[in-house]
Amino acid sequence: MTAQPTPGRARRERSATESLLSIVLLLEAVLVFFIALTAFGLRVLPAGAAFGGGAALLVSLLVIGRLVRYRWGVWLGWLAQAVLLATGLLLPLMWFIGAVFAALWTYCAITGRRLDRRNAVYRNAHYRTETTATPEMPGTEESP
Repeated sequence: MTAQPTPGRARRERSATESLLSIVLLLEAVLVFFIALTAFGLRVLPAGAAFGGGAALLVSLLVIGRLVRYRWGVWLGWLAQAVLLATGLLLPLMWFIGAVFAALWTYCAITGRRLDRRNAVYRNAHYRTETTATPEMPGTEESP
């Protein structure tokens, strides 16, 4: 049995930027889980600080992932990149990993905006040709 779409509210179309940036934040949330385990396992932080701070950062990354549809949500994402990079103070390898994720974030932000502009041009051109082409009504053809 296939699920029928529920009548009512249409699903909001996500932009390419929103999709790409939320994927990066989700990957970072998974990374933060392993950072918390590593910080606890190497005894860099006490258990409460490692798991509490890790959980707080993980949840904030997931929340920001839902907020990147807004311009200020993207800025929160940039702040999250800085926080992730700052975890290098606890685990030196995180300087490198944080830089890789910041580069991925930057690439996805630039590429997503470029895709959104291209999609907008396509939609505008497609919509314009759709509205200017009027279908012929039966019986209105001219006779030779």
